[in-house]
Amino acid sequence: MSTAPIPPHLPASVSARRVFLDGAFVPATVRIAEGRISSVEPFDPAAEVVLDDSQVLLPGLVDTHVHLNEPGRTDWEGFATGTAAAAAGGVTTLVEMPLNSIPVTTTPEALAVKREAARTQLAVDVAYWGGAVPENLGSLGALLEAGVVGVKCFMAPSGIDEFGHLEGPQIEQALAELAELAEHDGLLIAHAELEEHLADASGPVFTDFVASRPPKAEVEAIRVVIEAARRTGARAHIVHVAAAEALDLVREAKAEGVRLTIETCPHYLTLRAEEVPDGLGRFKCCPPIRDGANQDALWEGLLDGTIDAVVSDHSPATFALKDDPDLGTAWGGIAGVQTGLSAVWTEAHRRGVPLEAVLPRFTTGPASIVRLHDRGRIAEGAPAHLVVFDPDAEHTLQASDLHYKNRMSPWQGRRLRGAVLATYLHGERVYARGAGVLVRQGREVLA
Repeated sequence: MSTAPIPPHLPASVSARRVFLDGAFVPATVRIAEGRISSVEPFDPAAEVVLDDSQVLLPGLVDTHVHLNEPGRTDWEGFATGTAAAAAGGVTTLVEMPLNSIPVTTTPEALAVKREAARTQLAVDVAYWGGAVPENLGSLGALLEAGVVGVKCFMAPSGIDEFGHLEGPQIEQALAELAELAEHDGLLIAHAELEEHLADASGPVFTDFVASRPPKAEVEAIRVVIEAARRTGARAHIVHVAAAEALDLVREAKAEGVRLTIETCPHYLTLRAEEVPDGLGRFKCCPPIRDGANQDALWEGLLDGTIDAVVSDHSPATFALKDDPDLGTAWGGIAGVQTGLSAVWTEAHRRGVPLEAVLPRFTTGPASIVRLHDRGRIAEGAPAHLVVFDPDAEHTLQASDLHYKNRMSPWQGRRLRGAVLATYLHGERVYARGAGVLVRQGREVLA
């Protein structure tokens, strides 16, 4: 790993031989004024900061799928620890999910409670999702007016009693309601699994758990969303796609003009069911990690543009809930907001895929889904959200490296490639590798 000095807190200019601009690495100088990029110019060896040749300068990553669980379940995670982990992973803008906080974010009043809890704790910028549940259908416009970037629903039980799921006709009802709110052009994002195709799971055998949530549960749920989006003309997004069998359905819908986007997650791109140890709840998530052939097909979908974004679905819980060896009762969720880029880059490098091929899915892809078009890019006028990254650094991930409240990860003990050396937010260095979070200057981003 490079030992070059980390740039100062408030540099006015940063030069690097490899700056990620418009999909490619080029020599450039980024000049910064008042927290924004004032210009992008040719490489200047006399800039205030010149990165070591081993380092690359990236735009801050955007993670649109993060559960921080505050207020209400802050023993699982919280704004302080979760945003610190994001900064350590090069994420400068995240969008916080409407569950598993208490109250769930299904009303403007609940959003106000969450915003108050976040105040003064943020190490990175945070936007918010609202929730679409049976009780608030017909009132989704109030959430959009309050500043959420869209609303999230489940198509099967969410795992918590406070956040009910929508049946097929209710999915169409929600999309029709959003379509009528023309001034917002609202977005519905869906956890797409159908309960009728799910089976009970118990015991420690990981492949038994995987079999309890077959690809058909995802494929048929995605079909329901596509058909409803087609009929209503509303925008729809499918979260954490794990079943590659759904990709042709998505391709056809997009070609037809259905307003659909999809995401997948680092755990689906880097972990394989046949290699997951039995009885380790830290690997449990819903939909589940699937086999290597499925993973190969997901990579094809990533590289051909079918998959719009790679986001963490950071969904941590306490050791007591996760360490249950019975995969039927262990809490389902992967902690991953800190490790996403390194994990995926490790697998990309193994496959011979260049870094520049995956970076758009971590930056402009998720930013576009939530219409934060000035995020995830290095361009004049954009916030000066920058990441100093060493793509060749290798390290074995240890629990002590993690900034989560509950320091566990399915990548613990794995050799990962790539290290975030520094993260800049609005031009200020907020994280340095080895030192941790330096300041908390994160801002709310309201739609």
